[in-house]
Amino acid sequence: MKQPATFVRVSNYECTVPRELRLTDPFEPAGAAVGADATGPADDTTDRADDRLAEAVLTILRMARVLERIDAGVSPHQYRMLKLIVGGAERSARLAEKLAVAKPTLTSTADSLVAAGLAIRQAELGDRRVVRLCITPAGQAAIERADEAYASWFGNLLDHTGRGDQILADLLSLADAMTERHRARLAAEAAPVYETATPVPEAATPAQAAAAPSTAVQSAAQSAVQL
Repeated sequence: MKQPATFVRVSNYECTVPRELRLTDPFEPAGAAVGADATGPADDTTDRADDRLAEAVLTILRMARVLERIDAGVSPHQYRMLKLIVGGAERSARLAEKLAVAKPTLTSTADSLVAAGLAIRQAELGDRRVVRLCITPAGQAAIERADEAYASWFGNLLDHTGRGDQILADLLSLADAMTERHRARLAAEAAPVYETATPVPEAATPAQAAAAPSTAVQSAAQSAVQL
């Protein structure tokens, strides 16, 4: 027996037409649904990417907190400094650059290593104003103990993922990227800034040419006025 035809109206649209066959919401203005479909997935993808980045940052912070609680015999700050001077004595300025820490933090960490007998300060031959931090045999032994403690925890964590080698390679790539960005920033900060003099008309006298302000001076004056 033939089923009677069903007329689709606004009142029965949602209960008559399957969701996958609907072209638009009858209660929305024409084009509204199309616009939502066009931008919705991209926005959702961006949000998901931001959420994943935030989760990754939180994971790094969580790992740093765990590393701080590991009984390695030295603190993470002391460990980093010992690892830097184990290959040879380092000057304070060089250590501060590599560790990316402020001078007071550097001095405090170095003082704690010297007090514990893990490092000593030595004046450079020929210039006693330059002082280098050198590791001691006790400091070398402390590094070996800390290496074992940190490697044991982190190695077990990597093994648990089943992708330890890949994650380790990715982390080393991140370390290289951070080093490159840090060097590029230092190079940009050290780049010389050249002043360009304001063009002087050909008919200007020597006194007028000498009185012409440089571009840098003009910019500074304009900034002062804006402030």
